Amino acid sequence: MKEIEYIKIIKETISDSSYIGDDCAFLDAKLLGDKGLFVTQDSLVEDIHFNLSTISPCQLGEKAINVNLSDLAAACAEPVFVTISLSLPHYLDIDFVKQFYLGVNSACEKYGIKIAGGDLTGSDKLFISICAAGKKMIPYSVSRRNAKDKDVVVTTGFHGDSAGGLRLILNNISKPQSLVNAHLSVQPQIEKSMLIANAAENDFAMMDTSDGLADALFKFSQESNVNINVDFESIPISRELKETFFDDYKNLVLWGGEDYQLLFCLSENVYEKLDKNKFFKIGNVVQTDSNPCVKIKDNNQNYVIDKDMFSKKSFNHFGEK
Repeated sequence: MKEIEYIKIIKETISDSSYIGDDCAFLDAKLLGDKGLFVTQDSLVEDIHFNLSTISPCQLGEKAINVNLSDLAAACAEPVFVTISLSLPHYLDIDFVKQFYLGVNSACEKYGIKIAGGDLTGSDKLFISICAAGKKMIPYSVSRRNAKDKDVVVTTGFHGDSAGGLRLILNNISKPQSLVNAHLSVQPQIEKSMLIANAAENDFAMMDTSDGLADALFKFSQESNVNINVDFESIPISRELKETFFDDYKNLVLWGGEDYQLLFCLSENVYEKLDKNKFFKIGNVVQTDSNPCVKIKDNNQNYVIDKDMFSKKSFNHFGEK
C-alpha cells in the first residue's frame, strides 16, 4: 500500500479531515486565538529515506530540518520553531547525536528558528521525526486544491539533480559535484516563497517537489479536479544532469524527487510580476469534467500521467515495490 492510499483511509476514518491533504495544516484564529500557524511534520527512516553510508550526521541533521522548512515555504509561511524526535539504534553513539544537532543548529540559525523540544528513544534503526511551525504571512489560501482553469504552472529551479546526485553517490562517483551537492544539501525555497507571497492577489495552489515533479503535478490535478498541461522543454534542467544521464535524465526530472523546488499555479497577471530568472512557466491549467490528469508534451510526443502511471512510478514511503 502507498502513501496516497493510507491518506485516503485516514481521511475516511477520522471525524474531521479538513486539515488532512496538504503538507502543512493551517490552524486558524478559532484554534489559536489571535494568530494563525502552519504546522508540518516529516519522518525520515533509515534505509528508506536515507542511508548512513552516503550522508554525514551533520548533513543529515541539516537536511532533516530543511525538508520541513520546504513544506513551510510551500505554504508561504515564515518558520518559527521546530520540535525533533529521534529514535536511536545501539550502533549510533553520542558523537553521532552531537554531529546531527550541529547540522540541525546550522539550519535553524540560518532562518532564525527556535528548537522547541522533542523526544529521544531507542530503536532498531534510526528514525527522525520533526515538527515545524510557521506564521501565516498572507490573507490568501495556499493549497494544492486551488489550481484553477487558465492558471499558469510555474516552478523555481532545476529538477532531477538530486536524484542524479544520489545515483552518483551510490556508485561511488563524486562528480559532477553540483549533482552530489543537490542531493546532500537541501535548500528550502523560503526567499522565493516570500516573493510569491508579495505578488499574490488571491488564493492559489502551491507545494514543493520533494516526491518528484510529476508527483506534484498529478496531485494538483487530482486535488483541484483539473487537467495540467506541461511543455517538457520549458522545465528547468541543468546541463550537468543532461550530460551525465543523457539516456535517462527525463525520467530523473519527472520522477526523481528530493529537489525541493516550489511548484505553483496562479494567474498569468500575478506571474508577470515575478522575476523570470527565478520563476519558470512550464504549463497551464485546464478545466475538466472527468478523469483529471497531467498531459506532457515533449517535442512531437505526448503522454499522460493518470492514476495507473502514478501508481507505478511515484515514490513509495513504505519501501514496498
